Amino acid sequence: MTGIFRAIHRKLTGRALLASLVVLAGGVGQASGTTISDAAFQRFVAGLWPLAHARGISRQTFESAFAGVTPDQSVLDNLHHQAEFHKTKAQYLGSAVSAKRIAKGRLQAQQWLGTLKKVTRAYGVDSTIIMGVWGMESNFGGFAGNKSVVRSLATLASVHYRGVYFRNELLYALKILQHGDITPDKMTGSWAGAMGQTQFMPSSFATYAVDFEHNGHRNIWTSVPDALASTANFLHRHGWIAGERWGYEIELPRGYNLARRHPGQYLAFGFWAKQGIRRADGHPLPHFGKAALVMPVGVAGPKFLVTHNFKVIRTYNNSLSYALGVALLGDRIAGEPPLVTPWPGQMPTGSIARGAN
Repeated sequence: MTGIFRAIHRKLTGRALLASLVVLAGGVGQASGTTISDAAFQRFVAGLWPLAHARGISRQTFESAFAGVTPDQSVLDNLHHQAEFHKTKAQYLGSAVSAKRIAKGRLQAQQWLGTLKKVTRAYGVDSTIIMGVWGMESNFGGFAGNKSVVRSLATLASVHYRGVYFRNELLYALKILQHGDITPDKMTGSWAGAMGQTQFMPSSFATYAVDFEHNGHRNIWTSVPDALASTANFLHRHGWIAGERWGYEIELPRGYNLARRHPGQYLAFGFWAKQGIRRADGHPLPHFGKAALVMPVGVAGPKFLVTHNFKVIRTYNNSLSYALGVALLGDRIAGEPPLVTPWPGQMPTGSIARGAN
């Protein structure tokens, strides 16, 4: 099980991660009605000290982190109340790539233009994708979660003794506190422990967070430069190719044989062009590089040729819907028009939200 959790952690963050963990633990139904008494919770915390001490956590840091901390029942309730996993494609993008979010993103991109240029120079990641991730994860810092990360992780770890994922994340959180990047009261995040404007889990913070302001603290909670650079560093470290687009909306030729679509295979753009596939905006496909054909809702909805960089976006969150949300939101912030083909159930024109869940 340990190996499975680690493999998932490399692929997912935040809510998508929790969905997979619940399934692996035996399904949402099994989590229903989960509770833990304060006494049992305190026993768990006491038993955590030897592990924390072995990782270099001081007694002062440990006691400061858990001072007055009790189990959070609302965290356990969230294990089986995740309605967002039942949204349709149009519903998901209606909020992810909404007119309000696009407008806010454009204002933020202008405000932080200088920082975005520096981050792009440092890591080679397209600023539009950085903005897309920032918008999807925390609405450009508007809401990054207000729950105590230590309390949330301790609550989850205390009811999953046979699973080590949340316990390890909790230990990483204590290391962050030990380092002095943040104080316990300001270490806030989602109910699942995803932190700050980047929504990093503590282990991701330990690996990818950046002190871009050079003040001795990696601060993804209130420092926009640190948050943007940390996101870029994550994508860079996962293989982002500078100068390559994430993909293109395309149109299939009339009568296209779907047996020739080669699902999941990254083939030369020239190969797709020879099959009669064209960009939906009328521009030619690139002459170099490879792409895979993606049809999130079949032939009736938008279709895309996606590049290697799209796979890199999915390392942030493995959901196809999430990655399209990031890419399409970033495009709209940069001034690109809506998709040519609407999602089923949406109006053909005048709708900004035309992505995929």
